[in-house]
Amino acid sequence: MKKKFSIFNFHFSFGQVYWWRKETGQSLIEIILVMGLSAIIFPALLTGLISSREGKAQQAQRTQAVYLLNETIDTVRSVRERGWAGFAVNGTFHPVESGPIWTLSAGEDTVNGFTRRIIISDVNRDPQAIGPIVTIGGVLDPSSKKVEVTISWETPRTSSVTNTLYMTRYLDNDGIVQTTVADFSSGTLVNTAIPNPPITDGEVILGAGGGGGDWCNPSKSIAEVDLPKSGVANAIMAIEGTVFAGTGDNASGVSFAKVPLVGDPPTSATVAATFDGYKTNTVFGEANYAYLGTDNNFKEVVIMDLTQFSDPPTNSKYKEIGSINVPGNSNGDGIYVLSNKAYVLAGTKLYIFDITTRSGAHSTELNTGGLSLSGTGKKVLVAVSSDGETYAYIATSSTSNQFQIVKVTNASSPVVVGQITLGTSQSGVDVYVNTQNLTLDRAYFATSYSSGKSDFFIVNISTKTNPTIVGNGYNTNGMSPKGITVVTGNKAVIVGTGGTNQYQVITISNETNPTSCASLQYSTGVYGVASVLQSNGYAYSYIITGDSAAELKIILGGAGGGSSYASAGTFTSSIIDAGHTVSFNRFDPVFLQPSQTTIGFQVAVAEAVGESCTDAIYKFIGPGFTDAPTDVFATGSAIPLLNSGSYRNPGRCFKYKTYFTSTDSTQTPELDSFTINYSP
Repeated sequence: MKKKFSIFNFHFSFGQVYWWRKETGQSLIEIILVMGLSAIIFPALLTGLISSREGKAQQAQRTQAVYLLNETIDTVRSVRERGWAGFAVNGTFHPVESGPIWTLSAGEDTVNGFTRRIIISDVNRDPQAIGPIVTIGGVLDPSSKKVEVTISWETPRTSSVTNTLYMTRYLDNDGIVQTTVADFSSGTLVNTAIPNPPITDGEVILGAGGGGGDWCNPSKSIAEVDLPKSGVANAIMAIEGTVFAGTGDNASGVSFAKVPLVGDPPTSATVAATFDGYKTNTVFGEANYAYLGTDNNFKEVVIMDLTQFSDPPTNSKYKEIGSINVPGNSNGDGIYVLSNKAYVLAGTKLYIFDITTRSGAHSTELNTGGLSLSGTGKKVLVAVSSDGETYAYIATSSTSNQFQIVKVTNASSPVVVGQITLGTSQSGVDVYVNTQNLTLDRAYFATSYSSGKSDFFIVNISTKTNPTIVGNGYNTNGMSPKGITVVTGNKAVIVGTGGTNQYQVITISNETNPTSCASLQYSTGVYGVASVLQSNGYAYSYIITGDSAAELKIILGGAGGGSSYASAGTFTSSIIDAGHTVSFNRFDPVFLQPSQTTIGFQVAVAEAVGESCTDAIYKFIGPGFTDAPTDVFATGSAIPLLNSGSYRNPGRCFKYKTYFTSTDSTQTPELDSFTINYSP
């Protein structure tokens, strides 16, 4: 019999070997599995153990590095806070404690096994030099620096932590404000003026209406004229050098008087000649002709030739050469003449007549039957707009839609294109527009007085089909308005009867809130007003009063300061010396910009010459970095940080230049204050 052989398997347990007999194939597989698993598990366990020990060390290093990084950033900030000049130097640095302060020393340093490095470099911004930071191109911003702080170490593994920040000059360190008369008086005025006395504490405006007059400090008259007879004056108009007055409100006065003015201020103001025979409601004058609106039902308008006289050789009575007869029995309440056409208000209608030939009777109106209005016409003014269209601006006695705009380009077919209700149940009294201004976009309107309600209004007529009230208007406080005009220097004059003050000057530069500028008392009342800005810069208002001994009174106006009106001008500030090189950060002007005016600003920053700003070269620039008068900042702005030619920001010396323009002789922009902010 054959013997069977056994293979003894072994098992280790606690250092002892146990033998037993198993099947040979099964034991071999178990040995291989044990060996394979051990080869996989033992290295992983060993690596994890080692990594765990190193990770704790690396984390400890990183924690210390972050602490050192933050400490270094604080140190850099403290250096920056002591001054820009000592900080803003490009290069690689490390902090050094010097007594109680920190400084930056060139190169990097080592602290407890950590390498510390501070890199300071330039910053570029978009082409405007005040915009976002850019990494490619752009314009150097000398008031910003890029600071990159890095802490690195080698053990247990090479690593680093970095923080990048941008530091700038402080934007709120120092400022200079120019706002007083003394501030502005030290600058240079070109066709501009500083009102004296000032409107507030000091301001600059276009030179307007000189001769030493001041609308806000008026005299009751610089000249007076007694119109013939004792009629009540109720109509007035003026052109340069001449006043036309109507005194026919009753049968006791002459219908018309022409008063030439000689000199500035007038050294002579006397009646040249008169015209009689009608009760006058309104008057319109030209160089050679005058037109009276009357209550004669066959001659609602009478035309006079001011070069002809009816009774030579006395030459005291003008000659009637023509008339206009409107249909029906209405009175002639309003008259305006433009381009050989007469625009006549009669009753509740507007009539247009061709008066190319002034002489003779005119009874055929161009617009047959007339154009119906909202009420009885009180005043009409006609002007050509910049679009070539012609418009009539009309005040009516209605309590609704009392201001109407009529397109009269086609005289045979005029049409109301816009209208507006002013006040509450107050009838229209008078309207003023600057008929010489092609870009006309404002009308000024007076209504009857009602306690607690506005009776003077500013109307935006830039869109003729949709006129709108600007602001809340102005209350004349008890006076019953009779007439209005707008004068130079952003002023309006409103006159009337009753109340306390019958002559009131209103500042309208802030259109939403007109305010009282000056007032005068005329106990006999004021029944009409006209104004003229003469070509030599003198400005006057003319009023007709109930004073039977001196109905016509002449008031000298103007902006003060004695300069003449100009359509454009500049103001250049005095030198602003910061004492050392600084960064001029921004400017903030306070100004008023009425309709039809512009105001703009340029700045100049320069280096001192011989430790003085007096001989510095100033290059004024706008947002486009040029000195062109059209390249101006429209409002407050960051001051360009730029080195271009003689313009140097940062710099020590600063000046600003203000540009003023106006297309309306009654309006001017107004600079009230200018604030400059800079940083050391």
